Amino acid sequence: MISNLEDLYYDQIRDLYSAETQLIEALPAMCDAATNAELKEALSGHLTETREQRDRLANICSRHGLAPEGTTCEAMRGLVKEASNHALSVDAGDVRDAAIIACGNRVEHYEIAGYGAAKAFAEVLGFNDDVDLLDKSIEEEGAADKKLTKIATGGLFADGVNKAAV
Repeated sequence: MISNLEDLYYDQIRDLYSAETQLIEALPAMCDAATNAELKEALSGHLTETREQRDRLANICSRHGLAPEGTTCEAMRGLVKEASNHALSVDAGDVRDAAIIACGNRVEHYEIAGYGAAKAFAEVLGFNDDVDLLDKSIEEEGAADKKLTKIATGGLFADGVNKAAV
């Protein structure tokens, strides 16, 4: 039962842990489904970051005497399912890559929002070490979002997708 801000904070941390765990399981399939080399590299690199982000969350849980497991992030479950559906229902090539990027952007925005809320709670609660760890993850999620957008707007959306759609 959540009865105060500290309980809500711990709930959010465990939810983020679940989200990152689900993403670790989903990213290899998204990487395999992508055809653009730059996109494959970005997804592969983000998998490494995602593992580090989950480790940070486990560290936070450990410091507060919490088990990180036990919560399922239903929002990430839905985002992963949607990404999987797009990867399977769109022919391989630039249009599929565009769909993967769109789904990836949604995931990054969700994670940025989740980490932002958790960071705000940690600040109010005076958990300064947690704030630093959460801020690092926010920066990485923002960079991942920008990288996906750059791949898309740097040529994939303008060139490849339009050629495939003609």
